[in-house]
Amino acid sequence: MAFIEKHMRPVGPVRINGRPYKCYHVDSPGHELESEVEKAAYEFAPQLVPPPAHDSPAGWIVLHRGGDTGAYLLVYTWSWDNVVEAHVAAAGQPALGCPDEDPTHFIRQTRHFVGCVWELPALEHERPSFVRHMLVPDEPDLDAYMADVRPAGLVGL
Repeated sequence: MAFIEKHMRPVGPVRINGRPYKCYHVDSPGHELESEVEKAAYEFAPQLVPPPAHDSPAGWIVLHRGGDTGAYLLVYTWSWDNVVEAHVAAAGQPALGCPDEDPTHFIRQTRHFVGCVWELPALEHERPSFVRHMLVPDEPDLDAYMADVRPAGLVGL
């Protein structure tokens, strides 16, 4: 398989179980994220969000439409004040235990995936953003953290 650059763009934010999440979408040229996949993913996302806690103020979501039948939903939540907790679901990817090739039929993944090369650029942005806005100031600035998103652009290389 030849490596291709994909496009990541910020969308959102959304609020799930009272907690704000920044949102990023990843797709391939000619294989854009369909509205029905987006709808199914955000309906499934609450199943990947940990219960509210005083030490987990926010997080981010990556929704990735693969180049084949797969769609991937990654929910990252800050916890313990400075740790990232990741929960992942996939749809349409039988190799990951999905029952069919329907990219709207998400199932929780039990493997400990953190993200692929096209999803991890969000993590590369979110770590310093969280430090800058939530850990360095005398008072955490959640609004500034939520406003600080990775700009849209190509990801992969």
